[in-house]
Amino acid sequence: MAIIFIAHGAQKLFGSFGGYGLDGTSQWMTSIGLEPGYLMALMAGSAEFFGGIALLIGLLVRPVALMLSITMLVAIFSVHSVNGLFMANNGYEFALALFAISISLIFSGADKLSLDNVITQRLSNQ
Repeated sequence: MAIIFIAHGAQKLFGSFGGYGLDGTSQWMTSIGLEPGYLMALMAGSAEFFGGIALLIGLLVRPVALMLSITMLVAIFSVHSVNGLFMANNGYEFALALFAISISLIFSGADKLSLDNVITQRLSNQ
């Protein structure tokens, strides 16, 4: 999941993987009514890219998962819900799956190998 978020954020921020970059994404966001488009593109792209990196290393997992779940709700309701459930029609199926995973991480937190756990262990041993 973390890598998926990193890739989607890179599309929005840098134009990687066939994305439109920050300028193109901001214009698109403005066109669908998410304004100011530049700020919305920057926030969504940063949440996905930097949030994905944080999840990958297990840093601040619960707050990042909350931020990403909100990002997915915005994506579902502002973009995908009008197209129905299925991805074949640009529906909300995939965003809903990412939302559900993000919600589960809010409750479960990070694993033993996470940076969160390493920091917690070091703080408790002082």
